[in-house]
Amino acid sequence: MPPASARPLLIGIDGFSGAGKTSLALELAAQLRAHRSVALFHLEDVYPGWDGLAAGMDYYRGTVLEPLAAGEEAHWQAWDWQAGRYGPRRTTVPAEIVIFEGVGAAHRAARQLLDAVVWVDAPEAERRERALARDGDTYAPHWNRWAAQEARWAAADPAQAGADLQVAAGESTGRAPLHAYVLRALGSLPLPAPGLGLPQSALQVDAEILDADPDPLQLYSELFGSSGNAVWLDSSDAGTAGAGGSPAERSRFSIMADDGGLLGRYAEHAAGTTRVSHGPVQVAVREPFFRWLHSEWGTASVPQELDCPFALGWVGCLGYGLKRETGGADVPFDVPFDGPDAALVFTGRAVVLDHVLKRVFLLTLKDPWFDGQAGSAAPSSSAALSGSAVDSSSAARSGEAWLESARRAVAASSVRAAASAVAGAPGGPASPQGWRPAGSGPAFSFRDSRADYQAKVRLAQAHIAEGNTYEACLTTQLRAELPEELEPQELLDLYAALRRRSPAPFASFLRLGNLVLAGTSPERFLRISAAGNLRAEPIKGTRPRGGTPAADAELRQDLLRSDKDRAENIMIVDLMRNDLSRLAEPGSVTVPRLCVVESYATVHQLVSTIDARLASGASRAEAIAAAFPAGSMTGAPKSSTMTILDRLEGAARGMYSGAAGYFSLTGAADLSVVIRTLVLSPKPGGVTVLSLGVGGAVTSGSDPKAEWQEVRTKARGVLGSLGSAVPED
Repeated sequence: MPPASARPLLIGIDGFSGAGKTSLALELAAQLRAHRSVALFHLEDVYPGWDGLAAGMDYYRGTVLEPLAAGEEAHWQAWDWQAGRYGPRRTTVPAEIVIFEGVGAAHRAARQLLDAVVWVDAPEAERRERALARDGDTYAPHWNRWAAQEARWAAADPAQAGADLQVAAGESTGRAPLHAYVLRALGSLPLPAPGLGLPQSALQVDAEILDADPDPLQLYSELFGSSGNAVWLDSSDAGTAGAGGSPAERSRFSIMADDGGLLGRYAEHAAGTTRVSHGPVQVAVREPFFRWLHSEWGTASVPQELDCPFALGWVGCLGYGLKRETGGADVPFDVPFDGPDAALVFTGRAVVLDHVLKRVFLLTLKDPWFDGQAGSAAPSSSAALSGSAVDSSSAARSGEAWLESARRAVAASSVRAAASAVAGAPGGPASPQGWRPAGSGPAFSFRDSRADYQAKVRLAQAHIAEGNTYEACLTTQLRAELPEELEPQELLDLYAALRRRSPAPFASFLRLGNLVLAGTSPERFLRISAAGNLRAEPIKGTRPRGGTPAADAELRQDLLRSDKDRAENIMIVDLMRNDLSRLAEPGSVTVPRLCVVESYATVHQLVSTIDARLASGASRAEAIAAAFPAGSMTGAPKSSTMTILDRLEGAARGMYSGAAGYFSLTGAADLSVVIRTLVLSPKPGGVTVLSLGVGGAVTSGSDPKAEWQEVRTKARGVLGSLGSAVPED
């Protein structure tokens, strides 16, 4: 086969009869011809009769696809349906892009030669109606006969599951034609150069700034409470930041967003594949997560012009299991995590709260290329088959409608916040005094008993004595079940109770697919500014808050005086310095803060700060991968210690110990460590499972009894907010 530059880009569009493959293929070809030469081949030209699906697929592969894949002309014959035989020879020249359309275009033997596979689907009733409307009485007597062949083929050959794009042609696309979503999805695949040749879209972020100080809970509930996938990065300690706890800069901004609107998307990564849903299209990108992240976010696409660091982009959570891409092992645990390795929403609209200057940013994204597709002069064939009318102003009207609703919500929640401040009471309908009546919280149990956890501490110390590790962050999990599936308002009430009990700079409420994360993390994993400045702020060392000012002060001083906790912290600082140095400018790694006590609502923490400067040309996604997972959640040295922890813990951590935050279109990112975070997931039968990961660093000087008490201390803030007790064993 000749090099990629000498062969066409080969795209197969498959699906059952009547799904809309032909209409979509024609529209794609018309759009791509503005940038590349395009040839279009219809498989229906070579099926040898009404019983010829299998034979037609073989003929297509051997006579048409194979020569074109080799960069050669394809010489073939069309089937003469009236004569019942193949007709005169025809020729298809290898254009820059060749689109193959028809049932079986991506059958098993053909898929290995194609660069991209699109599967078009629609309900059977719609498919039959569309096919018969197109071919009339000719097709009607043979519909069941042909459909049976399609069913037999699909049962033996899972072409749909192997497709790169799955297109729901029967769904409304909203305000853009179907081909626009498909082209955008094709452009996100790692296609051979030079790809589709589509122009790079110059994204634009518009910001409307309001002087307002709204009640965050009410604002989130009003704007995003009913969204399927929504995110809230909540600086819930903003009112007390800088007063002995989190530095004020950590808690200045809160971000609320969802995947709604014309440009919103949702992505999940699992088993080596990232699946991104955008309107009626789902694209499967089969490559490592951090490679996908680099292609989607690694190069800044909008300038940094706002006073807030987030200018739309991806927001969500990366699970601990992604360690398999960063030096950790891919372990099949007996207790697996029933969820994705990562889940993110792409925000085409968002609300950012500036808690310092009492301002609200209403952010909306404009994509001239996508808007141009939606602004076609007349409805296209693919728009017609999807049931959506193309309207050049509909996207603008939709964006203005959202802005107007956001303005009203900000105004209403600001009035309520002001009234609550005067009354001295928390405001908002989503801010109850408790999640459920006192003492009625779910009953949690530890995965490891007290004796088992202390035994694992001793085993970790044995590894330290043998020189296999210096420090191991041993973790366990608390788990409970509710006999019902929680409604969106109940979930928000739960988080409201959590944020009131344990405010934190990196609190979060994330609804991502089937998962809900409600967290009060105090720890920054990694921040990357738009200019390329890196900052990590690991936490190692914990004490509970005291019941009296004197007791509290003594606990704080005890943490400061602790040689063990200081040693734990410094070992992680050294590890993080090494992680950041891998993609930093030489000599730029510094430690401006070392072992400083920060005090939060339920605990004192020992925190350090490591700064660096990203090297010119270095990948931002690779910089995150180089530091992932956070050293404070593994120990040192990282790779060997993760292997030890896999054996000791014997269970997947899931989202716990991963990272949550944003990847802005400016190239900025800010990620926290997923700790003090409740993960909720539905199970069959309407059951909701609640889990909370907890752990602590084990060193040679650790006391197993004290390590167990530290685990209980860290769990108390989250469980207490639910009205649940921390088990003794």
